[in-house]
Amino acid sequence: MKLLWLTLIALLLFSQLTPGDTQKCWNLLGKCRRKCSKRERIYVYCTNNKLCCVKPQFQPQQNTWSF
Repeated sequence: MKLLWLTLIALLLFSQLTPGDTQKCWNLLGKCRRKCSKRERIYVYCTNNKLCCVKPQFQPQQNTWSF
């Protein structure tokens, strides 16, 4: 019975871990992924041909030129 509880606890802990293969991009504020979440935008592409997903507040603002 103790082995069953230990196994269940270990599986629960391992399911909470994030994968370690995600690379950082855009000044370490973005993550290289195949698909961005709803709260992120694509800014550039990573060196491994994945999307650099960055939250909008960390993206540089585009200047609007007025003459």
